[in-house]
Amino acid sequence: MAHSLTSLAVFQSVIRKEMMRSLHVYGSVAIEREFLFEKKSRYVEKEAKPVLFEGLRRPEISEGSLFGTWRCIFLFRFNHSLSRFPTLLCLSRNPKLEDIPNLANDLKFISEFKPSKMSDQPKPKPRKLVLKQDLNCLPNSETESDESEDDQLEHSESDAKTEMLKKKKRTPSEHIAGLSLEDLSKYFGVTIVEASRNLNVGLTVLKKKCREFGILRWPHRKIKSLDSLIHDLQEEAEKQHEKDEAAAMAVAKKKKQLEREKRKMVKRPGMEIGIETKKVRQDNFKKRHRASRAKKNQESLVPSSSI
Repeated sequence: MAHSLTSLAVFQSVIRKEMMRSLHVYGSVAIEREFLFEKKSRYVEKEAKPVLFEGLRRPEISEGSLFGTWRCIFLFRFNHSLSRFPTLLCLSRNPKLEDIPNLANDLKFISEFKPSKMSDQPKPKPRKLVLKQDLNCLPNSETESDESEDDQLEHSESDAKTEMLKKKKRTPSEHIAGLSLEDLSKYFGVTIVEASRNLNVGLTVLKKKCREFGILRWPHRKIKSLDSLIHDLQEEAEKQHEKDEAAAMAVAKKKKQLEREKRKMVKRPGMEIGIETKKVRQDNFKKRHRASRAKKNQESLVPSSSI
């Protein structure tokens, strides 16, 4: 009956994923089947009574639609475009389908089905609407043909100009060769995309230039992390200066250490952040977390105290 197949819908149980149902339509005859897709054993076809559309007129089915506890995962219609096979129903990827020939034969028929059979009539090409003709006058075939030729020439000339403008000028090789590590270091504080724009070179060219200088990764994140730590230590030193001068001096010392490390990193971009700096960063993160947590607790207590 595979040759007279007009549509096939395959459903999967939402509750038990291994339970499958299929609705085969051969002309005016509809057959509903049930299968058990066990992972560790053979696939089995079970005795099936109509469950999906028993005593009802078949509703409109679409992929993803839900009918009770059954979801449609594949749909084939003779006069419609063929959707992609799920991996579970692909014969080349799931050889266990051969255990259930009633479903496998129909799936094989669908996979060998040529799209040209579905629609014999070619699709009409989209036409461009040109509303240059005065609708109050009758069209003149001679003037229309002359105007169309002139328009084509104008369009072709304008298209050529736009294409020329779209083509980006390549950066001169002298400019690329003249780029030094000092030139690149000016833009370590921004992303590599922004740096390539500022240096007037392509992203690929800039990456190649970085490899020449031994820069495996653009140091934007490390520089940004150090800048953030220096800023936080500056604020902390100003606060501690009023309370404890010794603590303020210790914070200022840490700040100077980070500034030195930043200068070294600019000269040697491949350098990793030091262990001491990582500890400072971790302590700073914990302080921020404790401060935000205390603020949330304080905010949560405000309504209860006002009642």
